[in-house]
Amino acid sequence: MSVVFERPPLWRRLAPVFSGFDGPLLFGLAVLAALGLMSMYSAGFDHGTRFVDHARNMLLALGIMFVVAQVPPQRLMRIAVPLYVLGVALLVATAVFGITKKGATRWLNLGVVIQPSELMKLAMPLMLAWWFQKREGQLRTLDFAVAGALLMVPVGLVMKQPDLGTSLLILSGGLYVIYFAGLSWRLIVPVLLAGALGITALVLSADTICQDDVTWPLLREYQRHRVCTLLDPTTDPLGKGFHIIQGMIAIGSGGVTGKGFMQGTQTHLEFIPERTTDFIFAAYAEEFGLVGTLGLIAAFSFVLLRGLMIAAEAPTVFTRLLGGALTLSFFTYAMVNMGMVSGILPVVGIPLPFISYGGTAMVTLGLSLGMLMSIARSRRLMQS
Repeated sequence: MSVVFERPPLWRRLAPVFSGFDGPLLFGLAVLAALGLMSMYSAGFDHGTRFVDHARNMLLALGIMFVVAQVPPQRLMRIAVPLYVLGVALLVATAVFGITKKGATRWLNLGVVIQPSELMKLAMPLMLAWWFQKREGQLRTLDFAVAGALLMVPVGLVMKQPDLGTSLLILSGGLYVIYFAGLSWRLIVPVLLAGALGITALVLSADTICQDDVTWPLLREYQRHRVCTLLDPTTDPLGKGFHIIQGMIAIGSGGVTGKGFMQGTQTHLEFIPERTTDFIFAAYAEEFGLVGTLGLIAAFSFVLLRGLMIAAEAPTVFTRLLGGALTLSFFTYAMVNMGMVSGILPVVGIPLPFISYGGTAMVTLGLSLGMLMSIARSRRLMQS
């Protein structure tokens, strides 16, 4: 007598692949994706195929997140050092052989043109998480000093390109790992106080140090202009201050409830520069107002809290540090973008996750969220 085995349905065969994914995190990301598509449809309505391309980039990021989530954290740990070494090598090659555009040498031609600094956004937290995992239980001050040196090498190379925005993101991602590793508050507080005093002094002396004949050490001329424009954008309302002024006008004109979907005058009369990329938050705030802005911040905060919960429940030092750093880096993107559009921070060209248009940024986002989902997935599979 022959035995017939019934083939299980497709959904049952695929169930193990999807098992372990973090539902709350997926929900938060889905809300952000929906808000991003809605914002892009309005802001990019007369901007060619921006909406379709944005949706395609989101699907690409989702696919990348799905694939990376299948990779166990142990394998991620094994690629940390090679990825960091590769990233630094590519940054050195960029400094020597890179392509220069608009005075910045940020790109490298390897058959296809790449921007190596994007790789370091992920390689940096991976490397430092690996370092502190290896030093578990025997951390000394010297170990934090080594971590600081590992961090400053790529940050210095990226600043030299120059690319202040990306260097700040790499720096923040590394600092988050160092902080979660247990850096003493005795070292953190003096730095915070020095930073606060420096900002206060900068604001109080803005009229003097922002004069054209004054040069700043360590900063290039255009970077000095960005800071001075932030302090008083009305000094050049049709030039360097135009972005900030129009962004603030759009946000303020939205009021409490906004002008309504597709009804933003600043947006559709093209007063907002880069309205589908760096300044899309101004277009969003104009149409959805304070209520919509609070909803967007709530969605980002939900993802932040869920990511930190995943990191806190992770089983190893490596996964805890990596999960915490990736989550806070994601939130940093959002807060820096909103801050620069609102005139609180200098304009540094950082996209708003899921909302701003951009293929490279979306790929990086998919990779980082995939690693976070891998951490959550591994913990759930271990529990089951």
